Amino acid sequence: MQYTNLGRSGLKVSRLCLGTMNFGWQLGEDDSHAILDAGLAAGINFVDTADMYGARDYEGTAETYIGSWLAKTGRRDEVVLATKVYQPMGDGPNDRGLSARHIVAACEASLARLGTDRIDLYQMHHVDRGTPWEEIWQAMDRLVAQGKVLYVGSSNFAGWHLAGAQAAAMRRHSLGLVSEQLKYSLLTRAVELEVVPAAQALGIGLLPWSPLAQGLLSGAVRKHREGAAGRTTTHAAARVAEHFEQLQRYETFCDELGLHPAAVALAWLLGRPGVTAPIVGPRVPEQLAVPAQALEVTLDDDAVARLNELFPPVGNGGPGPEAWAW
Repeated sequence: MQYTNLGRSGLKVSRLCLGTMNFGWQLGEDDSHAILDAGLAAGINFVDTADMYGARDYEGTAETYIGSWLAKTGRRDEVVLATKVYQPMGDGPNDRGLSARHIVAACEASLARLGTDRIDLYQMHHVDRGTPWEEIWQAMDRLVAQGKVLYVGSSNFAGWHLAGAQAAAMRRHSLGLVSEQLKYSLLTRAVELEVVPAAQALGIGLLPWSPLAQGLLSGAVRKHREGAAGRTTTHAAARVAEHFEQLQRYETFCDELGLHPAAVALAWLLGRPGVTAPIVGPRVPEQLAVPAQALEVTLDDDAVARLNELFPPVGNGGPGPEAWAW
């Protein structure tokens, strides 16, 4: 496994992050524990979850499963544990968003479910346009001062949100954001216009979610042809049809390279500027094998150029305003 700093912080994280969105929704407790065991065995020390993952009546099931695994294994100090706040966790008007009240209450609830005294990376799941940054950082700074949160991150922010958040943090002499979790893959490149360059300029590490575009970049055409079962052939059938020709050419190119399509997609992301760790969410432990292979793949300039032909960047390529104005 390879390790790197999380953004401009001194925290070392694995270059793959283990996502747990399947916990509770698609996986029971024992299967979730097996995924965590396999992840740490592969050297992954970075685990990402959210208070609303696997939720049944706001129960926070994914966090509960992680908490029971930590209690069973005693491996808390081996894990960089990330969770999120924003989504509704109750029926009340203050049981959601990024008010100081909800941030503090949600953090306490996550700590209880996780069975730990600290959250290594506490991420704002979405922007809350109705709450001022000064209030948000007041709550986050309080949690950091209490040792309940060590680092703060964001998710699904625009570039100007990152800039606004950092400016407010600087006024408070706070570290501010160290990471941004964003939807980013060969099929989803709009973030390269402003989010990626903003994050780079501000020293914010990028954590791409859905790096395989909900399985489309993991050999979806081949799986459909072979009638393979799973989410790709059921949940995303219409999306496969939408991108069929493009994906077919992509899979042919991966065959020419002698590499699994998922390994190529992840290797491309790992080579993108500012990317710290793509988030992978296996449903069985064996699905971690291909992401691990991606760490050993180096795509040369010709391969990257071919991928840009297959999956063109938005505009003229590169950051704005060059991408649309020059």
